[in-house]
Amino acid sequence: MAFNHKHILGTEYLSREDIQLILDTAESFREINTRSIKKVPTLRGKTIINAFFENSTRTRLSFEIAGKRLSADTVNISGSASSVTKGETLEDTARNIEVMHPDIIVIRHGHSGAPHYLAERLNCSVINAGDGAHEHPSQALLDILTMRQHKGKIDGLKVAIVGDIAHSRVVRSNLYALNKMGADVHLAGPGTMMPSGIERLGATVHYDIRAAVKDADVVMMLRIQLERQGMTLLPTLREYARFFGLNDDVLKLAKADAIVMHPGPMNRGVEISSAVADGPQNVILGQVENGVAVRMALLYLVSGGEQAVE
Repeated sequence: MAFNHKHILGTEYLSREDIQLILDTAESFREINTRSIKKVPTLRGKTIINAFFENSTRTRLSFEIAGKRLSADTVNISGSASSVTKGETLEDTARNIEVMHPDIIVIRHGHSGAPHYLAERLNCSVINAGDGAHEHPSQALLDILTMRQHKGKIDGLKVAIVGDIAHSRVVRSNLYALNKMGADVHLAGPGTMMPSGIERLGATVHYDIRAAVKDADVVMMLRIQLERQGMTLLPTLREYARFFGLNDDVLKLAKADAIVMHPGPMNRGVEISSAVADGPQNVILGQVENGVAVRMALLYLVSGGEQAVE
């Protein structure tokens, strides 16, 4: 099956077949990450710019590792070290980068729609590494790969996502992708963190964590994104932990073989207890490991996927 996307801007624009191809390609790359020499010549001669205008650990590092393991030349730019701090517009920055002839720009930006804006104006491929509260497609894809590895399928799974739904780009990307793959998605969070009309994206909404987690196959917890909130939406973090934190008692409501996920960074004692975060049902580090393989797959596929993996 051919991959007919020049850009990866969001899971909203990917078909079920596209997602399946990305997951299968990522599986083939996972083996490379276990070799003693973790490098293949697949993208030799390609140049990848990682332009991160927001702080990041896992996403930025895994995109950099992914490019290098495919033998691409990777260059990293941060917002604080770019001419944006001197008043240059994002478009002018990107156009100056483009005349240096990169093949792919991976961008994380605080404004929703920034990757789409660049994709309409630049000739190189653009991959969205997170834009505002809009989407985070590579995170959703690595989440689904992790679910598939542990459950063998996505169709029919009950997936509970709990936390700051309103400000989470991870939620939106997962909603689009999980619905296309046949999952039954349940959201839970305080009313102040639940956007109106989110049901239209294909989710059952709860305001009680227990209702969402009951009989779930997958429980995904989200942190409170204080950096995206214009005001405090809860009286205290202690109260939030009491009503929406995942602890052993709440987790017992899920299926006995349920897995616990978190896109990171975790706030232990707030949305997830340390007992659960370190417990036998958590697959959080597996998500991080899968992030490298998924991002290798995305870089490979938008580059044309022409050279065989060796």
